[in-house]
Parts: sequence; C-alpha cells; structure tokens
Amino acid sequence: MNKNPTQRFWEIDALRGVAIVMMVLVHLRYDLVYYGGYRTPLLVSAGWMNFARATASIFMFLVGVSLTLSFARATKGEPGDRQLFAKYLKRGLTVFGWGMVITVVTWVLLREGAVYFGILHFIGLSIILAYPFLRLRLPNLLIGLILIALGTYLNGRTFTFPWLMWLGLVPERLTSVDYYPLIPWFGVVLIGVFFGNLLYPDHGRRFPFPNWSGVLPIRWLAFLGQHSLMIYMVHQPIIMAMLSLSGVINPGFM
Repeated sequence: MNKNPTQRFWEIDALRGVAIVMMVLVHLRYDLVYYGGYRTPLLVSAGWMNFARATASIFMFLVGVSLTLSFARATKGEPGDRQLFAKYLKRGLTVFGWGMVITVVTWVLLREGAVYFGILHFIGLSIILAYPFLRLRLPNLLIGLILIALGTYLNGRTFTFPWLMWLGLVPERLTSVDYYPLIPWFGVVLIGVFFGNLLYPDHGRRFPFPNWSGVLPIRWLAFLGQHSLMIYMVHQPIIMAMLSLSGVINPGFM
C-alpha cells in the first residue's frame, strides 16, 4: 500500500509526455501538408494514420489509468458516492467545456472542418461515464474489447443522421479535423481502468520499478505530461504562428 497517496507516478507522467510529443508531431505534419502544401513521401505516408491512432490510444489508455489513481486516492478519505461522483462530474464538465471552446474556435476558422466531438469532448464525457466502472477489474477488460470490436465493425459505415456522432455512428460527409467518438475509444479508457486497478491497487505500485524521475529526458517528458491540457490548448496556435512567421505556410491560408 502506498504510504503517500498524493504522490505522482513518474512513469505515467512520462508516458503522457511521450504522447504529447507524438501529438505535436502529428499536428505539425498535418499543418505542413494541408496548409503548407508539402507532399513529400515522408509526410504523406499512410503510416501517419497509424501513428496518430497510437498517439490517441496512449492518451485514452492513460485517462483510464489516471482515473483509477484519483479514485483510489479519493476513497482513502471515504467520501460518500454522491460527493465523489460530483467531483468527477465537475471535472468532466470542465474538460468538456474546453472542448466546446475548441468547437467554437474551429467553427469560426474552419467551418467545414470544425470539431464537434473531438478528444476533449470525449475525455470530458469519459471521465463522467467511467465512474461506475472504477471499482471493476475484469469486466472493464471485456467491455473494452467489445467496444473496440464494435468500433471496428462500424468503421467505414456512415449514417444519414448526425445526432449520434458522439456515440460512433458517423454521419455522411463528416469533415471534422478531430473526431473521437465513444465507440471504440471508450473501450480504450476501460482497458486503461483495468490495468490501472491491476498495476496500481490502492494508489501504489504492484511491481518494483527503479526511480528514473531524475533522468533529464524523463524529467522533461514528465513535465509535459503534467501539463497536457494546457499544452493541448496552446500548441496548435504556436505551431501555426511559427510556420507563418518562417514563411513555411501562407498567413492567409484560411
């Protein structure tokens, strides 16, 4: 059992930092191709799609792991279920609210490519929906795999109505630049919950692990991982500004 329930686990922060770096690379590549017109074989390789999916998968998996850690930490004080759920509800709505900010900004700037249910919408809703699953173990793994299989089945299928796009029923002619529906991605979150409960029961490591938190690259990655929401919100405007100032893309691209 962990004697310090407030501690952070450097390996989780560092892995989230790795996902942040991967995300920046994905968006840098996107901006170079679609706004800068760069069509080199490296930039248009189909492997970028798998790279982007791997990036998102790490984020979603760590959402589940982090929820188990916060839940274990919170339940040490034995708050009531209603009080504890209110905490997750508030947290989820806050993240979802930032997603709505992204929706407004992208609708103004992009219109057809606007983000209606992107990664922040998804994470916000997942924080709320995951609450009943946080005490479970094996059922999370099974349900997670089912949701991923269902998402595979739905892949490539489109529907004539848009109101279930958040669930995973993709409307026809969807052009959003950021789209992460509950099916299949909530399955990845639940698998993260499963492994979080398996590997970090009672907010403590179940396995021996050397402390590399002081190693310089690890420390930098952990710092990025601890500030992932802020970096997500500001990194794209910074990339676009740098590319515009360097003349790589035309400032009047939109």
